[in-house]
Amino acid sequence: MRNKHSLSFFAVTTVVCVLAGCRKEKPESSSAVEPELIPVNVPYFYSDSAYHYISMQVGFGPRIPNSVPHRRCADYLVKKFMDFGAEVAVQEFTRVAYDGQELGLKNIIVSFDPQKPRNILLAAHWDTRPIADKDSINPSRPFDGANDGASGVGVLLEIARVLSRNPRPNSGIDIILFDGEDFGEPEFGNETREAEDGSTWWCLGSQYWSKNPHEKNYSAYYGVLLDMVGAKNARFYKEGISVQYAKKITDRTWSLASAAGFGEYFINATSPAITDDHIFINRDAHIPTISIVDYDPGREDSYFPRYHHTHQDNMEIIDKKTLHAVGQTVLNLIYAD
Repeated sequence: MRNKHSLSFFAVTTVVCVLAGCRKEKPESSSAVEPELIPVNVPYFYSDSAYHYISMQVGFGPRIPNSVPHRRCADYLVKKFMDFGAEVAVQEFTRVAYDGQELGLKNIIVSFDPQKPRNILLAAHWDTRPIADKDSINPSRPFDGANDGASGVGVLLEIARVLSRNPRPNSGIDIILFDGEDFGEPEFGNETREAEDGSTWWCLGSQYWSKNPHEKNYSAYYGVLLDMVGAKNARFYKEGISVQYAKKITDRTWSLASAAGFGEYFINATSPAITDDHIFINRDAHIPTISIVDYDPGREDSYFPRYHHTHQDNMEIIDKKTLHAVGQTVLNLIYAD
């Protein structure tokens, strides 16, 4: 992204706040929509499992397109989702990168209950950046990408496991792991070539899928993108593109997070727009999609955390409390519909 086991599988938590604004018109006599209290049984999100899935991805090594760790990790992800009873497809395509290299890319597409009349899209990117170009030491070498890439995938793997062992939400759930998100031009040097079609070098997988969906006329009720969602002290603001294209879903998500006690992570304030996969899902696939991303305008040097695109992005920064806050919020959201 550019500068830019368990105790009981049937444990539940109760969510009591579902915003009426997502289901009703705004009352004419009021300037605000009052929350509608509806008890909803939601499965529990186990952060230990999500942490394990992140560690497994990191264990393959940097998941850089055209590399052996990239291929092995793809095989692992496909098998895990199939083990959870999902329908899995791999969308393979090639794309020329900023440096002229032809990349063999794979979007991994997962479906639970596709026969249901309405579906929700959850997404993350599974590749890692080939260079640590914000690091003062070995900036030309790759890094683990524990948070930037693996954390979102880890959360979605645990959500898939939860779906496989509990009653499902009313909507079908589609999960897409995008490839080539982090192969953009470097912070240093003059290696950048202009994209012939005017597209960005970042977010290659989502750009391709948004114009070439895995199903003709594919659509979803809404989408949620997870990016850098596992670090200690993460802060998730209402990101600009999310507010522009999907304000109701943004507000609903942050309200549910607050009601569940996760307000220290989900900050009720906006941040500037960021170049990420959700831009193309919104613009080209026309699915209102939000991004939950650690992008804090209160940081002095950069809105990104200090480890962004550095060798510090490893398992040491991953925090189970953050994973739980994000994973439980997403479960609360999809089960509330």
